[in-house]
Amino acid sequence: MGKYRDLLKNVSIFAELDEPGLDDLERLLIPRSYSKDSIIVGHEEEGDSLYIISKGKAKAGLLGESGREVILYLFKPGDFFGEMSLLDDEPRSANVQAVEDTEVLVLKRDSFHRHIREYPQTALSILKEMSRRLRRADGIIGSLALLDVYGRVARLLRELAERDGTETEEGILIRERPTQQDIAAMIGTSRETVSRALSDFARRGFVEMSGRSILLRHNFLRSGEISRSDV
Repeated sequence: MGKYRDLLKNVSIFAELDEPGLDDLERLLIPRSYSKDSIIVGHEEEGDSLYIISKGKAKAGLLGESGREVILYLFKPGDFFGEMSLLDDEPRSANVQAVEDTEVLVLKRDSFHRHIREYPQTALSILKEMSRRLRRADGIIGSLALLDVYGRVARLLRELAERDGTETEEGILIRERPTQQDIAAMIGTSRETVSRALSDFARRGFVEMSGRSILLRHNFLRSGEISRSDV
């Protein structure tokens, strides 16, 4: 079994590959390392590779004309990015920056094309994942238009719970939530407003915070869309 076998089995687009398919894929991957704050891929640069996070964390984002950052996604080990440029030959749609010292596995375009010719289930898995990401983008657009800031914070916390949370008797525990600044950049508000919303959620018994961990209690998870008037 190769060095990256367990990781690849947990990457959504490769989870259905059999052992020969994983063997083939592993031979094609190129490991690279990036120090904290390094740009892994740049917005509008030519894209010719798929990246898989093997260690560390990264964020996809854009900078507005005012210099304000908008975070589109936070990547952890097992997540991937760069697939769109492999399929449409268009430039990168966002910057991806290492949040901490990060290691990635790189799959070049020619290797990717050869792999999917032999293992077409990977192409189908990528289409499924792109559909999920499109649905998520639609949800974000809808929340920005229809929810107030408290509702957007609540929605993001539930997404994180579904993606990274651990079930407990009291609710779902997120062991390492994004910073308040990162949450603000993900939902289009200020860090101070996020801090106020989280404090209000805690005061009402919806959540319990300890350092970077946060417990979402059952009453918070069962409630509908939350607005400021609810807290």
